[in-house]
Amino acid sequence: MAGGAAADPRRLGFWLLKDVNRAVREYGMIEDGDRVAVAVSGGKDSLSLLRLLDLRRESAKERYALAAIHVLPAGLPVHQPLLDWLSGSGYEYTAVPMDLPEGEALPLNCHRCTWNRRLVLFEAAQRLGCNVVAFGHHADDLAQTTLLNLLFHGKVETMSPRREFFGGALRLVRPLCFTAEKDIRRFARACGFPPPPAKCPQEDHSQRALVREILRIAEKSSRSVQANLLRAGLQGLPPDFESD
Repeated sequence: MAGGAAADPRRLGFWLLKDVNRAVREYGMIEDGDRVAVAVSGGKDSLSLLRLLDLRRESAKERYALAAIHVLPAGLPVHQPLLDWLSGSGYEYTAVPMDLPEGEALPLNCHRCTWNRRLVLFEAAQRLGCNVVAFGHHADDLAQTTLLNLLFHGKVETMSPRREFFGGALRLVRPLCFTAEKDIRRFARACGFPPPPAKCPQEDHSQRALVREILRIAEKSSRSVQANLLRAGLQGLPPDFESD
């Protein structure tokens, strides 16, 4: 979406909701009466998702409640600007620590950290009475995951847009799965979100960082690289979307 003037966040938001609504519709992400917990890290993606799902309630046929869950990363300080922003914006939220499992020490590898964070999220969502947990992964993330899985695991699939746990009692969804990161970045600037927390010390040395750099180079030759990977990854998912 082009334009040099200061962007109107509501106008940008309703424009981005086209992709969000497509994702919700195609994968049955949100149903009437749901209580949705947004996993909020404090970065642009998760805060944009929270704001977009809130904005969507003005026109969506489904009636659903929203809450935010912020997992305090092990070994990192509380990001007070985020908590102040959530409180000042009127969102229901909870901040929960990610305690290290017995016998484990920092730094955790990416897989263990993700597993532990998700466990904390699911437990917090249950306490809040939420049956849906929404993650802020966008189209670029899903494309990167396709290439990561191909290079390191020998399979062509990506993160599931929707996945159910505990016999359907909890639904994990990614409503930004069709939304480009560049559009989220512009929306986040227009919204004036608080500065993000410190990034994980392992972030620049992960497999995902390597894949991100490969894609950056590949896109110099073709702008359709990420779109092709996204499409291939989604087509590679099993029918029940059990991959993650």
